[in-house]
Amino acid sequence: MGARERQNSILEWAREEEHVEVDDIARRFGVTPQTIRRDINKLCEQGLLRRRYGGVSLPASSINSPISARQVTNIAAKQAIAERIAAAIPENASVSLGVGSTIECVARALINHKSLKILTNNLSVASALSSNPDIEVIVSGGQYRHNDHDVVGPEVTHFFSSFHTDFGIFSAASMDVRNGPMEHDIREAEVSRAIIANTRSRLFVADHSKWLQSASCKVATFRYVDVFYTDFIEDQYRIGLPDTVEIVECSRRGQSLKAASI
Repeated sequence: MGARERQNSILEWAREEEHVEVDDIARRFGVTPQTIRRDINKLCEQGLLRRRYGGVSLPASSINSPISARQVTNIAAKQAIAERIAAAIPENASVSLGVGSTIECVARALINHKSLKILTNNLSVASALSSNPDIEVIVSGGQYRHNDHDVVGPEVTHFFSSFHTDFGIFSAASMDVRNGPMEHDIREAEVSRAIIANTRSRLFVADHSKWLQSASCKVATFRYVDVFYTDFIEDQYRIGLPDTVEIVECSRRGQSLKAASI
């Protein structure tokens, strides 16, 4: 196989898996890691891939997938996270809910609660909770985004800054040990920062795949997270998080990994 054909195959594999390791690529094509690194250099120079955590991933995109696509991505993991969070939210609590499909899952998991006050800029959240009259839902004004079914803008940050809730729940497009949760759109990052700054307990929700995504707008470092809910977390990421962050693994795989480490 020639270099160009191998590079095309590497690119297709990265598109399928989202992230591939250099050593795995070398084994697959029966060449040395040094040869693969030369291939990767060429692909990265063309902007087709980016280096990340001992391998390569697709480059950052400034446009997030439509909410309809994100609603079905890793749905089992998102539902497991949502159910665990819902079990931790008491009756009569006030809760800020931000943007994203995982947050919508959290809202659906809260549907049987009583006497909740929900603040949100996420219209999917409002819709999910509309059948329970015991839940008060307050929705922000702002600029409507058709692909995301939410509102953003200065009206939203002012809205969240006008309250101080018991729980603030936010998600992200990607996450990074050093930089923390990241978003594709600065307006999304501003929403999450407003939630973080105006709540007693800061809950971050994201499944494991977000480690392998790449967004460019910083939300906050993990030092501003009180509890991190995920399906499972690998040791290479766990050891890089501050000791102040409580990690809650919600999937069977996560629970099995935790038990095995005890």
